[in-house]
Amino acid sequence: MRRVLSVHFVPCALFVAGVLALVRAGSFSGRSDWSAVWPPRPTALLGAIATITVCAAVLGLLLHPFQVRAVRVLEGYWDRWPLTAGLAGMLTRVQRRRRQALRRRAEAATGGDRARRVRADARRRLAAHPPVDLLLPTALGNALRAGELTAGERYGLTTLTSWPRIYLQVSDPMAEVLRSTRDALDTAVNLCWSFLLLTGAGCAALYDEPSAWWLCGAGPVLAAVAYKGAVTAAQAYSGLMHVVYDLHRFDLLDALHHPLPSDRTSEEATFSELSDRLAGIRRQGRPYDHAAARGRTRRHGPPADDRDGPLEA
Repeated sequence: MRRVLSVHFVPCALFVAGVLALVRAGSFSGRSDWSAVWPPRPTALLGAIATITVCAAVLGLLLHPFQVRAVRVLEGYWDRWPLTAGLAGMLTRVQRRRRQALRRRAEAATGGDRARRVRADARRRLAAHPPVDLLLPTALGNALRAGELTAGERYGLTTLTSWPRIYLQVSDPMAEVLRSTRDALDTAVNLCWSFLLLTGAGCAALYDEPSAWWLCGAGPVLAAVAYKGAVTAAQAYSGLMHVVYDLHRFDLLDALHHPLPSDRTSEEATFSELSDRLAGIRRQGRPYDHAAARGRTRRHGPPADDRDGPLEA
């Protein structure tokens, strides 16, 4: 319910309320009469609230299947469209120059406390970027790609193919943190789209009213704030992806009934082979370990008579 309200309903309600205000003010047909926006009678106010609620709910349901697409467009996956492919290349070069500037700042040899703080901040921000040859045109895309291409690769696992499987093995506290962070990301993305669409509607309605152009200027500012929030949430989500592989990569082997590796070298070989199999590449498989997997499940799972009770440290 919380996700429905924050991710879908609230951004849609803001957009519907903004368009309804423009319609009630008569902005699309002439000079705006802002005194007519607020309903004069309580019954009219209740009707306006009901209209916003119903329209926002229907719009949220219609747009729900396109949530992934809404995020991916802001990530910068624009190469498939001829009109935006050139823009994608230009913005990618900008991202590359920013990354190079961060690297120079991180490797600067100047001394002093302030210089050390600058270097530490540059290294932290540099770690949140993907490799230079895999940069995307936008900060949001690079924040998410940093997790998608490095979280599991540190252990030999391909993140994009193993993430849907390892996600189902995480603990309940970790799953709740992941859901909360993803909800924050999707909410910020939808708010960004809502403010951008409101800006478009405002420009269409107020183009002949210079005194109200500040309303059109407020939309991009609010969209930029929401986009910055989406980037921050994406960086947090990428960091959590790294934590998931740190803590639960062996749980993935348990779930697949594969024997656990004995050292770092065999771990990388095991996960590399598993990644190939998940990607559909046929390789000679390792033997299964059904008995050990069942034993580990019994050992780590809660007792049968205490599955609904409180967890003890």
